[in-house]
Amino acid sequence: MLIEKANCVRDKAIIALFAESGLRLFELTNIRICDIDWQNSIMKTLGKGHKEGYAPFGKLSDEYLKEWLSQYQPNGNIWGMNKWGITSMLHRLEKETGLPCNPHTFRRNFACLLPKAGVDTMIIKDLGRWESLEMVQRYTRSVSFEDSLKFYKPPLG
Repeated sequence: MLIEKANCVRDKAIIALFAESGLRLFELTNIRICDIDWQNSIMKTLGKGHKEGYAPFGKLSDEYLKEWLSQYQPNGNIWGMNKWGITSMLHRLEKETGLPCNPHTFRRNFACLLPKAGVDTMIIKDLGRWESLEMVQRYTRSVSFEDSLKFYKPPLG
């Protein structure tokens, strides 16, 4: 598993957040401690066009973030590195594992796994902070017809 190959808890937190939250690189890079709402497992994000939004995060992200922040006291973003440092770490992991490991791949996987779990497209749009349903559909096209049939319920019974 990719997360097991990460060198440190910071890198594991980054991977977990990308996977569980569908964050863009810009959004992840700019997270500050004050942006995290631990009680509700959401964080304020600054996205495309400097638009504010909110992203959920799961238990794995929560655990790694808390462990990382118990070791590191941030002055700016919580990572202590910029987008180039994050990209470099992901590139190294991709070379080591042979697995696709870039922010866009994580975001696409985030979008594709939600319909498989029965999540409505409008909710996916909101969770992923996409501007339009068309953008969500571009990301989720890789969901197969067979996968879609699992969630089909005949409208007339």
